[in-house]
Amino acid sequence: MGINKEFKKLDEQIEILRNKGLTVNDPKYAKDVLLRENYFFLNGYRHIFMKSMTNKTYIEGTTFEELYSLFLFDRSFRNILFKNILTVENNVKSIMSYQLSMQYGYHEKDYLNRKNFTNNQEKNKQVNDVIRKMKRQIKSNAESHSATMHYVNSYGYIPLWVLVKVLSFGIIGELYSILKREDQLSIADVYNLDTETFANYLVMLSNYRNICAHEDIVFDNKTQRQIADTKYHRLLKIDITNDEYVYGKNDVFALIIIMKAMLKPTEFKNLVLEIEHNIDNLELNISSISINKVLDRMGFPVNWEELVNMK
Repeated sequence: MGINKEFKKLDEQIEILRNKGLTVNDPKYAKDVLLRENYFFLNGYRHIFMKSMTNKTYIEGTTFEELYSLFLFDRSFRNILFKNILTVENNVKSIMSYQLSMQYGYHEKDYLNRKNFTNNQEKNKQVNDVIRKMKRQIKSNAESHSATMHYVNSYGYIPLWVLVKVLSFGIIGELYSILKREDQLSIADVYNLDTETFANYLVMLSNYRNICAHEDIVFDNKTQRQIADTKYHRLLKIDITNDEYVYGKNDVFALIIIMKAMLKPTEFKNLVLEIEHNIDNLELNISSISINKVLDRMGFPVNWEELVNMK
């Protein structure tokens, strides 16, 4: 059993921060921030400013403003990632619904026919599960979502290009994994990716989408899943330790590599410019640690911007 955490007033919260070595120059400002942003969430950004994992006190000279600057940086970074993930999500949904509607028809009894999916016996349960989830979405949204209501009331069915709007990115990833091989190929080919890589990217994107949507800390997030080595790892000359690239595998830079593959070049360039601006702004607001320490936690090599012009 852990020790119960008791409610702390704002003055007590500041005292705890000061006792851990954080410099609080303006207690009034700090209290306003803590009231609005929540001590627990702000405190989640402390680790990079700590002397070590064992010595859990702040590096000398670390200020409350620096801690809050990292918090704000991550919020902005998260918003940049989220809107670009949504662009990819919309594209994938459009491509998949087009391919499957062209192949199998646009009435749910046609595109949800069990014969349209893999005949791999090991995936039988998964196929039935995904079809059941999609039918559940049709039923639940027929009376609540404007587009689905319109089609049900006007035509008596919901075409796939409308249904995908209400399907989660997670279900889209599951749907892709149970398609016939030829359908998987035709969809992945749009992105010049093999089917295994594409399926893995969908899972990673869905994972980061959820992190962003729930406003969790994203800049130093590490995923259980990894992406395969790409030519970009080699071209960026990312260091290798124990036969493994140290950056761009299960960190947020892996997500940037995925975005490189799945956004249009102009969209990806704008993504990089926004992230660059965000990083530059953070660098102006921190002095107790270097910006390279932040980049390292993100999995960003120092030359990461070169990714824009790589073919």
